[in-house]
Amino acid sequence: MTRDDLAEMLAHQTPACGPARDALLSGGTFDVWDGLVPTAMLFHGYRARLRHTRRRGVATLGLSETVAVLEQSEDEALRIGMIRSADRTWTFMLFLDAAATTVLACARGGRVQPQDD
Repeated sequence: MTRDDLAEMLAHQTPACGPARDALLSGGTFDVWDGLVPTAMLFHGYRARLRHTRRRGVATLGLSETVAVLEQSEDEALRIGMIRSADRTWTFMLFLDAAATTVLACARGGRVQPQDD
């Protein structure tokens, strides 16, 4: 898969897809792994991550939407990938169909939000 192929697949599936595409086209690095991962396993892991980030006040982008997509696809196996911004500030997790021809969801982790006094 080329950078242009992946950029073309990143549309508006989840709110993080646009920023992931921007990071990719701005010189970010990417990987899409060969193996397939059961979606049920991804769903449970990312649902736990969503609960954890909410409890800790960590801002995310597209994580709740990604969890919903994973829940709906629970009987499938997916490929996962990652885009890391050129300045290494952001990492985007990608969830693609088994053939790696369609991005189903994308999520970005974040930083701890400053607490208001």
